[in-house]
Amino acid sequence: MSEMINSAVTALQAKMDGGIDGTAKFVISGEGAIMIEGDTVREGDEDADVTLTADAETFQEILSGDLNPTSAFMTGKLSVDGDMSKAMALASALG
Repeated sequence: MSEMINSAVTALQAKMDGGIDGTAKFVISGEGAIMIEGDTVREGDEDADVTLTADAETFQEILSGDLNPTSAFMTGKLSVDGDMSKAMALASALG
């Protein structure tokens, strides 16, 4: 597991108070993937209800709160494949 994925798992786990209903996957280009299932966050690359893909810089900006996930999507920095309602729930959880 890359250092970025490892630190991202830790940071996301801290933000997932209450979790989400279902599964989501963050794909960080060139780094790997992170799975979110309910309130559990781990490294992984399985099928999910929704997959969000971004480069490392965009992901870090979202995680730090410097970039709103919805804004990232609207500007093409974040792509979403799958259940858009799950993506919106995840964006709310990341707050």
